[in-house]
Amino acid sequence: MLNVCQALLDFIFPSHCPLCGAYVETQGGFCPECLAGALDVRPLALPPDSPLAGAWALGRYRGGLAALIKRLKYKGQRSALPYFHTFLEACENKLPQELRSILAPGSGWLLVPVPLHRDKEKQRGFNQAELIFHDWLAARGLSTQPLLRRCRPTRPMYELSAGERRQNLKDAFVLADEGAAGKSGILLLDDIITTGSTLSECARVLRKAGAARVEALVIASDKE
Repeated sequence: MLNVCQALLDFIFPSHCPLCGAYVETQGGFCPECLAGALDVRPLALPPDSPLAGAWALGRYRGGLAALIKRLKYKGQRSALPYFHTFLEACENKLPQELRSILAPGSGWLLVPVPLHRDKEKQRGFNQAELIFHDWLAARGLSTQPLLRRCRPTRPMYELSAGERRQNLKDAFVLADEGAAGKSGILLLDDIITTGSTLSECARVLRKAGAARVEALVIASDKE
């Protein structure tokens, strides 16, 4: 019955690639050219003193994913979510072994979305870092843990220099559950990474709380 309904919806509302507008066969699909241009699973370079032990990006921000992220993040368009799920599924065969091990059920790693301040999340209606990864992780039998809390509002990062970003985020995150980090490995989840200031500050708090290792996974970045 569900397949029949989906076929009817596809007929009435033809699906289009979210990046170029070309017709695609299924809702949430990309055309092959746009998907190939956006997909780029890779490790990201970190400074020697980074509290992050590793960071990974799944795609290129300016390779097309910027438009999708902005649709969800700033316009509240949840209709972008099926495209993220399709994109994440396309990443499956390109994940390095280290990430496969972290994302394996029973690995012992905690998956922690970077939190928004409560006022920002109330205004937006969701935390995009949690929402983007939710269905993909659920299909793997995994879920996120709200281990961190953003305890004060911060300025928008896009208008700040690298030094201003670090100052903006200083003491902005605390543990939501003291002692929950334990000696676990923790994988931070976010939509994008630019300078890495936000993820580094989250990792610093978690390492101070006793986390054995902190890595990060983001949907998109233009960093190398």
